[in-house]
Amino acid sequence: MMRLNLKFLLICLCFAVFLITFTLWTNCGGDLPFARGLVPKWSSHARYESGENPLELTEEIDCVINQEYTIGCRREGDEVYLPFSFLSKYFEVYGSLNTVDGAKRFDWAHSYGKVNAPKGGYDPKGIFMYFENYNVEMRDRVKCISAIEGVPISTQWESQGYFYATQIAQFGLSHYSKNLTEPEPRRKIVEDGDKEMAEWRVPKNSSLSRAFVREKESTVVHFSTGKQFDSAITLPMDHVLDLVLSVNLLLRPNSSFTVTLQNRETQKLYNVIYILADLMMSVQDDNIYYGIGQNSTSNWRRLTRDLFVDLQKGLPQYINTEKRRKMRRTELKVVEISFLGNGSFDNLTLATSEHISHFYDAAEWMIRHQDQSTGGWPIPVRRKLGPGFGELSRGWYSAMSQGHAISLLARAYFHSRGDKRYLKAALDGLKLFRIPSYQGGVLATFLGKYAWYEEYPTTPPSFVLNGFIYSLLGLYDLNSTAPANHSNEAAALFEQGMLSLKKMLLLFDTGSGTSYDLRHFTLGIAPNLARWDYHATHVNQLLLLATIDPDPIIAQTAERWKNYMLGKRAQHN
Repeated sequence: MMRLNLKFLLICLCFAVFLITFTLWTNCGGDLPFARGLVPKWSSHARYESGENPLELTEEIDCVINQEYTIGCRREGDEVYLPFSFLSKYFEVYGSLNTVDGAKRFDWAHSYGKVNAPKGGYDPKGIFMYFENYNVEMRDRVKCISAIEGVPISTQWESQGYFYATQIAQFGLSHYSKNLTEPEPRRKIVEDGDKEMAEWRVPKNSSLSRAFVREKESTVVHFSTGKQFDSAITLPMDHVLDLVLSVNLLLRPNSSFTVTLQNRETQKLYNVIYILADLMMSVQDDNIYYGIGQNSTSNWRRLTRDLFVDLQKGLPQYINTEKRRKMRRTELKVVEISFLGNGSFDNLTLATSEHISHFYDAAEWMIRHQDQSTGGWPIPVRRKLGPGFGELSRGWYSAMSQGHAISLLARAYFHSRGDKRYLKAALDGLKLFRIPSYQGGVLATFLGKYAWYEEYPTTPPSFVLNGFIYSLLGLYDLNSTAPANHSNEAAALFEQGMLSLKKMLLLFDTGSGTSYDLRHFTLGIAPNLARWDYHATHVNQLLLLATIDPDPIIAQTAERWKNYMLGKRAQHN
């Protein structure tokens, strides 16, 4: 019994020593030898009194910033703490409180840009840069996707909307890249008139029939209804996730095609209606109208629509709340498809994606809208780059638009296995690279020596960096894709541009970031510093070019510019 009691007392004593040690560590760890040198822990309840340990004390003090203004700070011992809300604005840094593994921490970053390091050598027939991450159609400056053309309508510089070749090419290149990186889409054939026949509801005085059409070499569905909405033929559904619709369509005058969507959380219904009209988009209550063109009554056409995008683009126009929230794709389901009027349809399909269809919509737009005399895709809005530059009048050309379009068309030529229409359009797109910007082209010259392809062909020249590099990629893509006897011009323009880039690249280096352009040189004003997202684009472009050209100046500059995003700076003298 005595041995048991002594053993019990020894265990209790050890536990008491451990408990006292642990308490001292948690409360006075800053005084322990191995804790010295750590930043003292903030104690909001401490009071500053003489004789107390100054490392445990805080007091409110004023901080005078460059003798200009004063902000409230806190002093704790020899340390002074400034509010991060001040630091973030003053130094343009970024931070947020986060919880990781149950513990709170503060994450600090000098840049909000993201570097996308190439996974291998650049393939002119493959993914375009990192565009598989782009979702062009959901940008705020995209009004909608035209149901007539199948490409984005931009509001970047004019609110009523217009077709902008740069954005259309990015739309196509993004979907081409997604097609290479995403899994094969899931498709459900709803109705093909032959193997898959849906159970349509056909009201009195309306009709639906299926017949083989020789010109299409396919069985199609014919429909005829009255003019009233309750006479429409309808197909009730309960279909989720697969929200990209495709259909071969032939509508007669005064006919329409409607898809009814439901929010699975609120049960609210929306009608997305495609009509025979030259209309971008119109919204009336819960009905969103897209025009497929007045002249779409005599020919079959393949209509491919992302129903989620079509609905989302219509929603902001009639949801008038301050706390507007973008809907999630998973919230929606298709509950009904209906036809009204007279016409025919075939191969009605719902899928998770149809990237190649969107890609070819963009490529075909380039074919239809290229100016045959100049080989360019004119931009139909005025543009003023900044004070000191002349205004670009409607119909100006951009080397970035030309380069993006050529990158798109080169891939269309490859993917189509040699459709010469795409090759011809890409080759014609080279013409403007030889015409000086003051004569309507995109060519400027730096110090009378180095050729530069202008994103904005201003007077005087602006020498925008990111647009120039995008144009170089277009030239490289065409040179690598076109047959040998067609690629000489693209090769010469690319080599000329790369020489200029290597000679002029460091003019854009500020020692802590980059300049967007060279207006500080051409106008003699302050530099136009690149935002972090543009700076990240510069880095990404150089990293990609480094896989094409081994000149050390490209890779070394990219690495230094990448380090600027981590807060590093050039050395002082």
